[in-house]
Amino acid sequence: MQIIIFALFLYHYFLMLQFIRKNGGSDIYVLVKRLVIVFLVYQVLRIAFFLYNIHHYESVRFFHLLYMMWGGFRFDLTAIIYINSLFILLSITPLKSRANPVYQKILFYLFLVTNAVGYAFSTLDIFYFDFVLKRSTIELFMFAHEGNMGLLFIQFLKDYWFGFLFWALLVFLSFKYYKAVVYTKEQSKNNWAYYTISSVLMLLVLYFSIIGVRGGFTRTTRPISLNNAGAYIDKPLEMAIVLNTPFTILRTLDVQAFKPKKYYTEKELTKLYTPVKHFESDSTFNEKNVVVIIVESLAREYIGALNKDIANYKGFTPFLDSLIAQSHTFTNAFANGRKSIDALPSVVASVPSLVQPYILSPYATNEINGLGSILARKGYKTAFFHGAPNGSMGFEAFMNTAGYQEYYGYDEYNNSADFDGNWGIWDEKFLQFTAQKLTEFKTPFLATIFTLSSHHPFKVPKAFEGKFRKGSLPIHRPIQYLDYSLKRFFATAGTKPWFKNTIFVITADHCNQTILPEYQSAVGNFAVPIIIYQKEKPEAIQLDSTVSQQADIMPKILRELNYSGDFISFGTDVLTEDRPFAVNYYNQTWNYYEGDYLLQFRDVKTVGLYQYKQDRTLKNNLMNKAIEQKEHMVARLKAYIQQYYNRLINNKMTVSN
Repeated sequence: MQIIIFALFLYHYFLMLQFIRKNGGSDIYVLVKRLVIVFLVYQVLRIAFFLYNIHHYESVRFFHLLYMMWGGFRFDLTAIIYINSLFILLSITPLKSRANPVYQKILFYLFLVTNAVGYAFSTLDIFYFDFVLKRSTIELFMFAHEGNMGLLFIQFLKDYWFGFLFWALLVFLSFKYYKAVVYTKEQSKNNWAYYTISSVLMLLVLYFSIIGVRGGFTRTTRPISLNNAGAYIDKPLEMAIVLNTPFTILRTLDVQAFKPKKYYTEKELTKLYTPVKHFESDSTFNEKNVVVIIVESLAREYIGALNKDIANYKGFTPFLDSLIAQSHTFTNAFANGRKSIDALPSVVASVPSLVQPYILSPYATNEINGLGSILARKGYKTAFFHGAPNGSMGFEAFMNTAGYQEYYGYDEYNNSADFDGNWGIWDEKFLQFTAQKLTEFKTPFLATIFTLSSHHPFKVPKAFEGKFRKGSLPIHRPIQYLDYSLKRFFATAGTKPWFKNTIFVITADHCNQTILPEYQSAVGNFAVPIIIYQKEKPEAIQLDSTVSQQADIMPKILRELNYSGDFISFGTDVLTEDRPFAVNYYNQTWNYYEGDYLLQFRDVKTVGLYQYKQDRTLKNNLMNKAIEQKEHMVARLKAYIQQYYNRLINNKMTVSN
């Protein structure tokens, strides 16, 4: 029904344009003709996006694709009006000087430059989507202040040079088309008539432009948002086809504060879900060292030991395979987000980045009970290690709020000869530096290590060229180098006196490129390992299929240490608490995992329910069959969302506030 209304609106809009042209409104007619090329370019970009990323959309039917492209027209219209707002205004302002060649030249360059920028962002996302599985938003610009941004941009152009040529071709075609639309304006000798008619026409254009920006013309229409793309899709990943990148960036320019949720009364809410943890232990606090290793882009798919059910599959992590045989490993674990800045709060503070990255949100200054602050009160020395330039991605500032006392980065490593040319110090070198630095620490200590080499542009040091098998994805070689770097780290650490009394936790920040069909879904896109290794605890060795998530790591560590006390955690200690679960959010959809089921929830309605362990590609939607299961999961998720939103809003992320 919405499409029919929108189509009627467009039909009458263009009828009006024809009427205006015949009655002295040729300025508007020329304006529309000039903007037509921009609409066509965005459709070409959408087709290119789909074809380049078709491995994510193999099940999309042709007519469904056409339907999504039609839906994308609404978002293109809004983005085009935003981007060309000054061009549109100058094209219709009641000035006789509009016919002046200089004025027209200014319009031409304004049109070309602004739209070239819009094309550039959409072209970039054709290739970047494979890494984050959503359209880019304003978060993309958080890296603009980083010292290596220029190097990364150059590297991206080198790797995707054909994308640059594609973008240049689109700009060239827009240039040629614009030049072909000749502006000829006969000036009226009657000034009163000219300015009156031009002013009325300008108001009409502005009126319809506002309608285009809002996405509709009814009085109750809300401004179109990212969520509106959900009306045209079957699966959350398809939202990227409907949307376009300039729209998603512009719509997230002003990161909105959350609005309080009121699904349940406080009494009902506490019964359904509470993030307040009350840990009690009869045993003495166990002063073990804790080392948490967050591995860049370590998707579960890459680990052979966690994919033995896939016939003839050989992974890319022989050392981790051997470590898993000596560890307590969660085989059904999920990342809480798709980016590095999502992972850090989830892992070290049990604060998942949902809807928007916590680090970039208006609540980033909230008081939180991070693992660092909790263990510092127990006398731990706490430190964070990341081989990137200091301050990268806002990690240094966040880790300070999470209670970490020291930061070791590129500056502290102090040897630019080991710089990888893009992100920071090569993993092998930096992990050796970390192992030696930990030996200098007084025990007990807490160290969180964030690796970086298994990242685009997917290189390995020159000394390792030819030493790893190529694999079918560019990331497979750097994953093997990362695995080798971890092997070297554990070999060095194993000789140190602190090693035997240490809990090691290894997980990923997020997933990256995947190729196996089993990982081409909302489940596989977030599937990461959580490995807990303790040299002196052989009885804990097992493969554990309990649902878990990054936000569970903090409470799990505290339970292992026999910690007694209260704290806030949006995860669970999966071994002792009832109904463990996992939550993540992408493409305006909540994914809630509990038991054998995945619930997908958008706005105020369920859009999917799957038995994801058996149905790994999510083809059998049970939301109209397993009604009782759906209602249980919806209630629990709503309670979770209400707690998450309202505690962030009210700065109640610790038990003390």
